[in-house]
Amino acid sequence: MGIKVGLLVIFFAIMIGIGLSCRRHTSDVTGFVLGGRSVGPWLTAFAYGTSYFSAVVFIGYAGQFGWKYGIAATWAGIGNAFLGSLLAWAVLGRRTRIMTQHLDSATMPEFFGRRFQSPALKLAASVITFLFLIPYTASLYNGLSRLFGMAFSVDYTVCVICMAVLTAIYVIAGGYMATAINDFVQGIIMLFGIVVVIAAVLQSKGGFMAALEGLARVEDGATSTIPGVFASFFGPDPVNLFAVVLLTSLGTWGLPQMVQKFYAIKSESAVHKGMIISTLFALVVAGGCYFLGGFSRLFSTPEQVAELGYDFLVPTMLSGLPDLLIAIVIILVLSASMSTLSSLVLTSSSTLTLDFIKSAMLKDMKEQTQVAVIRGLVLVFIAISVVIAIVQYQSNVTFIAQLMGISWGTLAGAFLAPFLYGLYWKKTSAAACGSCFVFAVVFMVANMVVPELFPAILKSPINAGAFCMLAGLVLVPVVSVCTPKPEKSHIDHAFSCYEQKVLVRQSDALASDE
Repeated sequence: MGIKVGLLVIFFAIMIGIGLSCRRHTSDVTGFVLGGRSVGPWLTAFAYGTSYFSAVVFIGYAGQFGWKYGIAATWAGIGNAFLGSLLAWAVLGRRTRIMTQHLDSATMPEFFGRRFQSPALKLAASVITFLFLIPYTASLYNGLSRLFGMAFSVDYTVCVICMAVLTAIYVIAGGYMATAINDFVQGIIMLFGIVVVIAAVLQSKGGFMAALEGLARVEDGATSTIPGVFASFFGPDPVNLFAVVLLTSLGTWGLPQMVQKFYAIKSESAVHKGMIISTLFALVVAGGCYFLGGFSRLFSTPEQVAELGYDFLVPTMLSGLPDLLIAIVIILVLSASMSTLSSLVLTSSSTLTLDFIKSAMLKDMKEQTQVAVIRGLVLVFIAISVVIAIVQYQSNVTFIAQLMGISWGTLAGAFLAPFLYGLYWKKTSAAACGSCFVFAVVFMVANMVVPELFPAILKSPINAGAFCMLAGLVLVPVVSVCTPKPEKSHIDHAFSCYEQKVLVRQSDALASDE
């Protein structure tokens, strides 16, 4: 117990210390929200990765998908690395950084408003962002309940409140820069922790080959009748596994808290470096989480899963580890959760302030007032998510947990296609952007409220979210072709940032015939 408490105290002290030391970067809105657009590749890459992976992945998704698909669940981690990180940085990174600065937009809703000359789109995007990030934030606490119960026998409510207060302190004090530096520290912990935990868990079953052999002997007639299917390359259900890979990987392209990391990166060369760093980080952390979850059937029975749910699987796998390793796991999951939480609350509070309150209510709001309001809304956002998390835990209100999948699918379905086409295609229209917003929100909410209206393959929020993203990629160009084109002068101005000539000093010159 002394080891666990000692590591927690050190961890919390470092987080708060970093937050207080970054106060000088929070004098204006750009500094508080984007770190002055001067964040280097390592900090940005780790901020991207740690915002990507939280207790939802480590405790929830790793256990659930590892149980369903066995070792094939590792494909989700591989997809997160190459589709959700490498390709996302390659396709979105540079163009996002250049155009958002050119249009003077600090948030994703503000980008929609300026790119499509539509204040209505900005307001709609800000409302969607705020509403659907709240359940996502509340879900971050769920993975901590069983973990802290296993390690400390501490009440879940106390853990949630402590985590929320500590996150609020360093976000309010240091803004984005404090979040980015803390994400770097937390990312190092995650990299080290996941490798150590995987090695320890597999060793408890006799090593990797012995664990794989044991997994191959597992039979579950309700899932599949194929012998050894849980140790196979694609697992028992490749179609639904593909939907998981798609939503958890391609979905990041449309999540405001992820995409806004590109707004703050320092330079074009930093984008290239960050792309490599972020991919390697995701490969180790996400790949490791899903790989570990793939062995969950060696530690639990179908009867236990039916009674206790998927969230108990990973804590059960870890419960037999030595105290020092359990302490490392606690810090690992706290790091994953707090980094994601800080990103979500900063994204939501800045969006609500800049894109809703300032645009629709107080247009003459001063710079310092904006920063103060953002700080206040950080507290409000955290408080709401804490209340939801506690209510869900104490009353077992299952629809809130279900809303986590709905929120991810709605945000990605609404924003991915308009943002991607808005960066690359001049003919993308405001009507197409709005239609994608409406389609994703209506489709995903209906999927939650009246799932019986949907075919079997789309009753899962994960499959429905993946469908929304793919449908948006078709819907936006079709509607754009059928609706009035954007104003040419505005579009030429928006895209001129990609065509600007840059003068450089030439110290040595060769004649044309040489």
